[in-house]
Amino acid sequence: MKKYTLQNEHLSISVLEKGAELCSIKNLETGKEHIWQADPEIWSSHAPNLFPIIGVLKDGQYFYEGNAYNMPKHGMVRHNENIRLKEKTEDKLVFELIYSEESLKSYPFKFNFQIIYKLKRKKLQIAHRITNLDSKIMFFSLGGHPAFNAPINTEEKYTDCYLEFDQNMNLETHILNNEGLVSQKTQRILQNEKKIELHEHLFDDDALIFKNIPSKEVALKSQLSGTILTVEYSDFKNIGVWAKAGAPYVCIEPWLGIADVEGTDQNLETKEGILQLEAGKEFKAAYTIAVE
Repeated sequence: MKKYTLQNEHLSISVLEKGAELCSIKNLETGKEHIWQADPEIWSSHAPNLFPIIGVLKDGQYFYEGNAYNMPKHGMVRHNENIRLKEKTEDKLVFELIYSEESLKSYPFKFNFQIIYKLKRKKLQIAHRITNLDSKIMFFSLGGHPAFNAPINTEEKYTDCYLEFDQNMNLETHILNNEGLVSQKTQRILQNEKKIELHEHLFDDDALIFKNIPSKEVALKSQLSGTILTVEYSDFKNIGVWAKAGAPYVCIEPWLGIADVEGTDQNLETKEGILQLEAGKEFKAAYTIAVE
């Protein structure tokens, strides 16, 4: 599978052309790989890009202007083979997906989607630039889904790892039902706290979903070796946290949008968390991964 690499004195990153999916962040000083290596026996992805929906749609479809459209989980960028490398410089990779007659069958908007990976010292910025090429308002969601190895050291265990936000919070997760839809049920995760301990039953009920989270930075840490990496997501309102049960990684997912709620009318224009972009306008959002 075709991939592209950037490297400086601190980090090496690799991105698959298919889906413009980040597949490696290697710390050159320690030799450690930080991105989950997509073991197909557990979870065969590294860091999918989510557009123009996040999560699942009720019955796998939505309605727009009276017509029904089908869309797979997390949208059309994930696994997409039509994405192309547009630009490569010493510190930057720019990938692009432009609408097509095929894409219009599942998403009736003319768009240009770009994702830019920019490497600076020990930080990787993942920036999104979406342009509405249509003559009407475009409705979309946007998100990331990077999976980070946890633990990073062979002598450590998953339960040695934890997530620490940049502030104390009262935080509830919104429970997903059996179809992956967001229910009205919630569960308290943090009570004036900022640490979530990782353990094998943390994701028994699927992802933790935090809407309108006050924190805009979270660190993956080890009780034995300290900070592993930090994700800064100030451009994003929501985050998801997830892993396959018992798997040695954790996904930290910045989201602008959310999966369909149980009571959805399936109308794209009224979908919870949906973004609107005027004709001819451009939208930008970025998050950053800083490796220690």
